[in-house]
Amino acid sequence: MAFESLSGKLAAVFKKLRGKGKLSEQDIRAAMREVRMALLEADVNYKVAKDFIAGVTERALGQEVMESLTPAQQVIKIVNDELTALMGGDEAAHIRIKSKPPTVIMLCGLQGAGKTTHAAKLGKLFLKEGHRPLLVACDIYRPAAIDQLCVVGKQAGVPVFRLDGAKPEQIAHEAWRHARDHGNDIVILDTAGRLHIDEALMDELQRIKQAVEVDDTLLVIDAMAGQDAVNVAKAFGESTGLDGVILTKLDGDTRGGSALSVRAVTGKPILYAGVGEKLDDLEVFHPARMAGRILGMGDVLTLIEKAQAASDEKKAEETARKLMENKFDMNDMLDQLHQMKKMGGVGALLSMLPGLSGKVDADKLSESKEFVHIEAIILSMTPAEREKPSIINPKRKRRIAAGSGTRVEDVNRLLRQFEQMSKMMRQLKKNPKMLRGLGKLGFGGAGMPGMPGF
Repeated sequence: MAFESLSGKLAAVFKKLRGKGKLSEQDIRAAMREVRMALLEADVNYKVAKDFIAGVTERALGQEVMESLTPAQQVIKIVNDELTALMGGDEAAHIRIKSKPPTVIMLCGLQGAGKTTHAAKLGKLFLKEGHRPLLVACDIYRPAAIDQLCVVGKQAGVPVFRLDGAKPEQIAHEAWRHARDHGNDIVILDTAGRLHIDEALMDELQRIKQAVEVDDTLLVIDAMAGQDAVNVAKAFGESTGLDGVILTKLDGDTRGGSALSVRAVTGKPILYAGVGEKLDDLEVFHPARMAGRILGMGDVLTLIEKAQAASDEKKAEETARKLMENKFDMNDMLDQLHQMKKMGGVGALLSMLPGLSGKVDADKLSESKEFVHIEAIILSMTPAEREKPSIINPKRKRRIAAGSGTRVEDVNRLLRQFEQMSKMMRQLKKNPKMLRGLGKLGFGGAGMPGMPGF
């Protein structure tokens, strides 16, 4: 999980501060030295870390901290404010959609950063927002690049424009005309990358910009590249001119330093973050929410948005109705399991809850054996057993355990916790408003409480 290492170290620093009560200048400077080391170990650019610490120290030595009744909390608030400012401010940046379509977005970056996949992710995101995006295959050099864009475009439900044998600038121009004539309001250009920054790459991007009016040039950059990511961002910013950044593989980097450095080095906002391999795993980058995750304050707003996006409103209402009528069965539990997978798994959800950010091993939880076992156990039941678990006798339990590759004890534990959950739901039945609220959030009032091992 991104920032896991940094979150843990900052939490240790703040724990020391809280234990001191009143803070002296020496206490604050010692804490800031530790924060600086934590930032550098998280791969934050040296100059960025130095300037950040200088800003925090100056504010922390002021009256708002030294004369406060809760100085440690004031220091944490200052760090939160400065982190938010470092990553772009309180408000998330957005793509500017022109009133006169089409809006042209050009994705650029080095080979292997994930441009093609993120072109499809971006197209799918725009599609959900009610736009009519068009993906354009401008990478004519990498083997199978055009075919790959066609495949991911089809998966995302977004049309792909290709013009085999033409130059990238010609393809971009013809795609713009096609979009104008066919009502596509957003054009996403997937350009070629290189293994390193070279003059030929920059010249090609400039020729595309001359052939078609590009409204936003977005750099797609691998968060796991660390300091190299910062150098690449700086080079593209100086040579091509950037309007924003898409950070990919943010879920795979426990350090996350590039997210804190890129904005400061380029002066351009991080617009989106790739947080997984699926085409739905693209988030709008909210600096304030990300700062909250880093400091262990959670990110409840993103959690709610994920729940709402993953939930089917009619299905959620049906689940809430079943709960109120005490008709929730194993089929519904399986649905809840799949909903949680859509939202990134248990690890992703828990990492957004206050107090758990940076303390959850998201990779282990998302691939948890318990998670897999629950699904296997339920799928090994007959339709009648799923609808009425009470009919499962010892003989059936042995068959289910054998079919799911688990032990009878695992089956017993799931059935026992399902019964406990049913009892809890019968108690909640007295408060239908709460049940409906849980259902609309996408959990259907269940899922989390009934999962063994969590």
